Amino acid sequence: MSKVIEQKKQVVEEIADKFKSSVSTVIVDYRGLNVAEVTELRKQLREAGVEYKVYKNSMARRAAEAAELAGLNENLVGPNAIAFSTEDVVAPAKILNDFAKKHEALEIKAGVIEGNIATAEEIKALASLPSREGLLSMLLSVLQAPMRNLALATKAVADQKEEA
Repeated sequence: MSKVIEQKKQVVEEIADKFKSSVSTVIVDYRGLNVAEVTELRKQLREAGVEYKVYKNSMARRAAEAAELAGLNENLVGPNAIAFSTEDVVAPAKILNDFAKKHEALEIKAGVIEGNIATAEEIKALASLPSREGLLSMLLSVLQAPMRNLALATKAVADQKEEA
């Protein structure tokens, strides 16, 4: 029996490490999705570098306590899956939120954003943000605007002097 307990302890440690190392974690209730839908969701998450796994709730609760995220325990009831992202904060929230809009059976329950427990509403708000690349392109266009305006003004002055 002690061998089984050791294996369970290792799984709890693995989940706790994932909670600690991920920049974004989302807990969803997948009840009502068929195999094809779950496979499609896993594929989308895998392509974005997000790990999506189903764990026993008792182990996930122990891991949440070990990672000092005991506030998640109230959401760890029923059939849950957890999506962990170590790179992109927005990716799991965006993918799961978009998927939940198309498939009503998927329900976002809660999550962890950079070590802080987030409600379902906060996860959905995070999903509405543009991606990192989108934010960078917005910043770049804001930085380029003054130079572009200066170039246009200079060209207008040059054109005006040519006509005169």
